Amino acid sequence: MEIIRAQYVISSPTYKQCPAADKPEYAFIGRSNVGKSSLINMLTRQASLAKTSATPGKTQLINHFTITSADKKIWYLVDLPGYGYAKVSQKARNNWSNLIESYIRKRENLQCLFVLIDSRHEPQQIDLDFVNALGGWQIPFVLVFTKADKNKPGATLRHRDEFLQALMETWEEAPPHVITSAVDRRGRPELLKHIAQLNQEYRPT
Repeated sequence: MEIIRAQYVISSPTYKQCPAADKPEYAFIGRSNVGKSSLINMLTRQASLAKTSATPGKTQLINHFTITSADKKIWYLVDLPGYGYAKVSQKARNNWSNLIESYIRKRENLQCLFVLIDSRHEPQQIDLDFVNALGGWQIPFVLVFTKADKNKPGATLRHRDEFLQALMETWEEAPPHVITSAVDRRGRPELLKHIAQLNQEYRPT
């Protein structure tokens, strides 16, 4: 699958104000500063589609983009607020947490959640807790290990394996996962192939 058009639609403060749930939808989420906007821009080949920032916590709303692929499929790509550290008040963090959970659990057309994990680091408990919560909510997701270009290859694989091993304490089998880089576009074909397959299977509710 190849993307031929990507267009910003709307930023919503709650899931109830999101666009009509009439297209398959794929959301991206991760800790603040995990490289989410860069990954979205790499996937769509639009350098400024999602706003990048050196300041953690820049994304504060549910950002919808309409994507048209070469096979004439039209679907939504969603940039969600990051979880974890950000220089904001505790009240703002709680609001983000409620916003994220409500969207993930109640958005009817959400086909897959792409959970971004920074491959430069050893497993972080906040990421493990979030993934375990998704399992409890029975949300389909794919782990996306980002910033692989900033590591030696051995470090990327080691951190990935350590994360998956930590999950095996609560999971029967490892979830699907992809190693990516927004710089050299590593992982782009795998992510787009996964979305294309889900688009083929999508049936409106």
